[in-house]
Amino acid sequence: MNVKEVSQLVGVSIRTLHHYDEIGLLKPDQLSAAGYRQYSPHNLQTLQHILFFKELGFSLKHIKEMIQSATFDTFDALELQRKSLIVKRSQYDKMIATIEHTIAHLKGEKTMSAKEQFAGLQWDHNPYEQEAREKWGNESVDQSKNKMNSFSTEQKRNISEQWEQLYQQFANRIGTAVDSPETEQLTAEWFHMLNNNFGTYSYDAFIGLGQMYIMDERFTNNIDRYGTGLAQYMCDAMEHWGNKMKLEQL
Repeated sequence: MNVKEVSQLVGVSIRTLHHYDEIGLLKPDQLSAAGYRQYSPHNLQTLQHILFFKELGFSLKHIKEMIQSATFDTFDALELQRKSLIVKRSQYDKMIATIEHTIAHLKGEKTMSAKEQFAGLQWDHNPYEQEAREKWGNESVDQSKNKMNSFSTEQKRNISEQWEQLYQQFANRIGTAVDSPETEQLTAEWFHMLNNNFGTYSYDAFIGLGQMYIMDERFTNNIDRYGTGLAQYMCDAMEHWGNKMKLEQL
């Protein structure tokens, strides 16, 4: 299948498939005589794994590490994905029940404790996530999650304030040139903020993160709350600045 056919079949944009190829996550098994991507049944199976793991909250970096591991097994992966989705389904069922209980409570039909108000909202643990990482990605430890967990409440508040401030500053610059000194300085601050608080980002990883801002609707919708088009603007700014820094290292 060509890239357009895969895009229409799966509901993933052509641009996303190109990005997966560029980062080495999903390279088509063949190229046509004209140089066009040709996806095999094996490629489609890999794409299914990618999309399932992505839906379960794994980063593209972690997914790549797992599916390219020498010990990766398709059947084991499908079983883990099934178990993880069952956990999520149970959480959603609890949330639906909580909403229904809350409606009845507000109507005066039932009483509800403070603890019951938040039933089903604990998303910080999936027993099968760590199993997947241990099986196929011993190096895929979530550094940012571990680091954030080590911060005090005050540190987390300060980081949150810094995060909000940078987003607002970026939003104020929508429509201006990404190669302006002001935007370059702001992008450098964003790079260092991420590295200081959420793990280690190379320039390439920083550029890739920016691309995720426009390729993943969850990122786009969240970021564009600060200003329409902000996700695209930050993506362009991060790509420009990251490539500039790479050239300066040569």
